[in-house]
Amino acid sequence: MHLVCPTCNATNRIPDERLADAPVCGKCGHALMAAEPVAISDQALPKFLANTEAPVLIDFWAEWCGPCRMMAPQFEAAAKQAPEIRFVKVDSDAAPGASQRYGIRSIPTLLLFQGGKEIGRQSGVMPAAQLVGWARSLLASHEKAGKINT
Repeated sequence: MHLVCPTCNATNRIPDERLADAPVCGKCGHALMAAEPVAISDQALPKFLANTEAPVLIDFWAEWCGPCRMMAPQFEAAAKQAPEIRFVKVDSDAAPGASQRYGIRSIPTLLLFQGGKEIGRQSGVMPAAQLVGWARSLLASHEKAGKINT
């Protein structure tokens, strides 16, 4: 599986059976599958999404947004509950290009990607367990549809 380092943007190849072994970036040594959200910049996001084969769940947020501040601990808790998903935070004020590119109209907004393609979108605050259930359900449906269509 290919994983992009959120720190240095290097693409790493990790055998699927080693994903649970706390893999680190071969270039900078940063954790690749940390069970916590990572911040991604406007410039790094396209490569991160295009070259990361693991599911990616993005939280578009802003510091001034009350609901975003309520969502933050739920998003962190969800990251601990679903280590197979890469949890990413994008500050919509610091990343206007990404917000425009993905049509973010309200925050917090969650986007779920698989294989570089958006497969789900949800706006508003969601408890961690519901968030994980939503993401896993979409991923399972997407995987099932992919097997049917191949």
